[in-house]
Amino acid sequence: MNIQTVLQSYETALNGNDTDAILQLYSREPIFMPQNAPALIGAGAVRAGYEQVFASIRLNVRFTVHEIEEHGDWAWVRTSSAGRTRILANDAEIAEGNNELFVFKRENGAWRIHRYLFATNQPRN
Repeated sequence: MNIQTVLQSYETALNGNDTDAILQLYSREPIFMPQNAPALIGAGAVRAGYEQVFASIRLNVRFTVHEIEEHGDWAWVRTSSAGRTRILANDAEIAEGNNELFVFKRENGAWRIHRYLFATNQPRN
């Protein structure tokens, strides 16, 4: 799977609240660094982080790839995402937008998300 395909699969899984599909895209030793939270280190912590997110919101976002840099078995990707978020507690829908940085690692010939960091570009008032 090439990096672009991994990102498309990630977008689909994120919008589908599919934690299992998301974890299949991560490396064996993943780190997820969500905004305003400590880094989630390891598959168990990453799984718990996504489950917590999906218990509170539903996303409908699209990613735009701005840069992909590959160097051997490592790559980094800069993206942005935009769309809508439904907050389940009050059924409100708000604009969603983030800047993202992915670090990919090739494992057994396949690109995997190794590190993922995002920050909003749609601050809430």
